[in-house]
Amino acid sequence: MPRPPHEASNDRLAEKAKLIRRAVVEQTDVCGSGHYGSAFSIAELLAVLYYRLLHVKSDEPRWPDRDRFTMGKGHAAIALYPVLADLGFFETDWLKDYTRLGSPLGDHPDMVKVPGVDFSSGSIGHNLSVSVGMAAGLKRRGSPARVVCLMGDGEMTEGQVWEAAISAPNYGLENLVGIVDINKVGSDGETAEIMDTRPLEAKWSAFGWRVLELADGHDLSRTFAALDEALNRPDGRPSVVLADTVAGKGVSFMEGTWQWHLGFLGPADKARALAEIEKGLMP
Repeated sequence: MPRPPHEASNDRLAEKAKLIRRAVVEQTDVCGSGHYGSAFSIAELLAVLYYRLLHVKSDEPRWPDRDRFTMGKGHAAIALYPVLADLGFFETDWLKDYTRLGSPLGDHPDMVKVPGVDFSSGSIGHNLSVSVGMAAGLKRRGSPARVVCLMGDGEMTEGQVWEAAISAPNYGLENLVGIVDINKVGSDGETAEIMDTRPLEAKWSAFGWRVLELADGHDLSRTFAALDEALNRPDGRPSVVLADTVAGKGVSFMEGTWQWHLGFLGPADKARALAEIEKGLMP
């Protein structure tokens, strides 16, 4: 059966966000390099989506009327895999072989190999176009399913994003929700210094989207309110949630730094990171 909305308390969601962060550290330990910063910034977003809002069936991953989730920032799939394993899409033991030869779990998600993954992503900027196509197809056949596309703020420099953005309102895709993870850093530095795409609210509005601004993408109540509004109270237009987040959130020496977009923890730093994750986010 589809997972019903509103089933998880904030305390339970906080534990799921911890689960995501712990698993990211452990999977990175297996492969020797990982995207800590961009995975930690979306932990609460994924927890709210998968444990409260999305309609999916772990025992029927290709259920035709499931909600679709696509990752423009496919390099953060390391945060998605533990959620899918926890929900029963595949065995949790798969996480132990992350990126190893023969493992279905690669650095970027593969829809052919990984149950619960709706599109193989990796090339930044493509997935909103894919999501527009999915939403249009679902609308044409009268499906109640929604499509959620998670993008990074650095991804906003890609021209294909804006070609897709102008298409979605034209086709009246109210079943499409975009999320922009505004963690303000990329692999080479701060996004505002590399290519400043602000103000994003004005740009998305000008392209015809309903814009919902999420001031703290790590506050579970606020995150639920914004995503619930986008998914469950459509107004005839596609919606986009602009989520203000912190790269590396949950580990003090990673927070807000582009240097931990990609990296590897030595034994001492790993122990420190896991201890901080276990403590949880401070209010």
